[in-house]
Amino acid sequence: MKQKLLVVLLLIITCSGCSDKKEKWIKLFNGKDLDDWIVKIKGYPAGENYNNTFIAEDGVLKVNYEKYQDSFHNTFGHIYYKNPFSNYKFRMDYRFTGEQLSDGANWANRNSGIMIHCEDPMKIGLDQNFPVSIEVQLLGGNGIDERETANLCTPGTNVVIDSLRTEHCIKSSSETYHGEEWVHIEIEVRNDSIIKHFINGVEVMRYHKPQYGGGNIDYNEDYWKSMEGKPLKSGYISLQSESHPVEFKNIELLELN
Repeated sequence: MKQKLLVVLLLIITCSGCSDKKEKWIKLFNGKDLDDWIVKIKGYPAGENYNNTFIAEDGVLKVNYEKYQDSFHNTFGHIYYKNPFSNYKFRMDYRFTGEQLSDGANWANRNSGIMIHCEDPMKIGLDQNFPVSIEVQLLGGNGIDERETANLCTPGTNVVIDSLRTEHCIKSSSETYHGEEWVHIEIEVRNDSIIKHFINGVEVMRYHKPQYGGGNIDYNEDYWKSMEGKPLKSGYISLQSESHPVEFKNIELLELN
């Protein structure tokens, strides 16, 4: 009996500090302004928020096309958090709203993305479409067809899933989310080791050894070609604007050891 009591006491002592080890998530978006973020729109210098594309409103970071007069003209945009990261968990909620701009590409309908391990936004070409990065592609359903979200796309990069994968996009195993409901996404990034995508708490994609390589580069091609095969260890995080209104909230990050 005494031995059992001793074991119980040891467990209590051991766990007495458990509540102090809460995960310390950092709020990347304060819900009020874009002060901690850098906007880069194709055709415009970094820092210029062309046509007020990205706005903070009611605690939500919105991709806003009110000033576009229904003409997108391939002005793909990204908004980057100010600091790069390497080992972390990222989470947020997103949803697609409204209608796509009339001249947006068919593939961009209800399409956005989280770009991780991004190149420096201050070094991106003026007319560059997308940063060299790993894209966690966000797709909304069209009300009819199956359309997975949290897919993988690779502008200027490759990954390993059993073997080296060089195709531009690979589908996840997620469900389809139609309408304007909020969807919760989480990404676990372990340097150049392993990356996992989760939708509403369910793992839907994992891959290994992110590295430079592949095509889909439209700026500084010779430099990126020289980097081919080298591990992609860290970078910036950005959110996309691709011609369909989309909203993001509860944007947080937990740095990992």
